[in-house]
Amino acid sequence: MTEKSKKKKEEDVGEASGEMTDALAEASAKADEYLNIARRLQADFDNFRKRTEKENEEFRKYATAGIAKSLLTVADDLDRALGTAGENTELAAGIRSIRQNLMKILEENGLAEIQTDCKFDPNFHEALCTVEADTDGDIAEVFQKGYRLHDRIIRYPKVKVTKKKESEETCQG
Repeated sequence: MTEKSKKKKEEDVGEASGEMTDALAEASAKADEYLNIARRLQADFDNFRKRTEKENEEFRKYATAGIAKSLLTVADDLDRALGTAGENTELAAGIRSIRQNLMKILEENGLAEIQTDCKFDPNFHEALCTVEADTDGDIAEVFQKGYRLHDRIIRYPKVKVTKKKESEETCQG
């Protein structure tokens, strides 16, 4: 081989090597881009899966709210029956037992009564009327019990709230 042909061959190899390096760099950049896209898709899918699981858990947690609310009317009816049945009768004992069983089942499924032996709180109580008293904001009477299912209120207690008596001032003139 002549010197000129050797130089030509080295130039061709150099060009090919440079083209290969460029192609390799381009392919590597594309591979990195595809890898980033795949990672983002994987992260999006993981977020979707977690969000779906959370929504399903939330749905299961409160799916019984409708039936619980309906059964509360039965508990109210049992309370009214207890009020008319008398204290020490067998009928009252039977009704009381049925109500206790019903409430036990509802409590096992996350139902809890909202307290009404405290100050009035508009976030947890529904005031139907007021009555004058020595203190302000106490619950004087409960018309209907309220309940929450887990951490969500499904029925607000309906109450009568005390309002402080206004002192009468007389002016002497």
